[in-house]
Amino acid sequence: MTTQTNSEQQYLHLVRLAWDLRWAGSTVSVELPCDGEPFVQVARAVGPLRVRASVRGQHWVFTWGRGRNQWAYALDADAARQIRAALR
Repeated sequence: MTTQTNSEQQYLHLVRLAWDLRWAGSTVSVELPCDGEPFVQVARAVGPLRVRASVRGQHWVFTWGRGRNQWAYALDADAARQIRAALR
């Protein structure tokens, strides 16, 4: 049995989030830049919102800004709703 690398886990979290956001009515894309961190881009009127997945402590989290409340646990079923609230 093989273990997933952090990059693979990061990709899986981002793709799952992209599907959750799409089902909730957002236009999204998963971006895999060759020279940077992957992210989910969410369309919005004031410009796209970029959501990244990273490890914080021992947990995967999504971040979409620099504010103290601009993050959610990646495994939280409510993460997509929190991110959609940031689109308003």
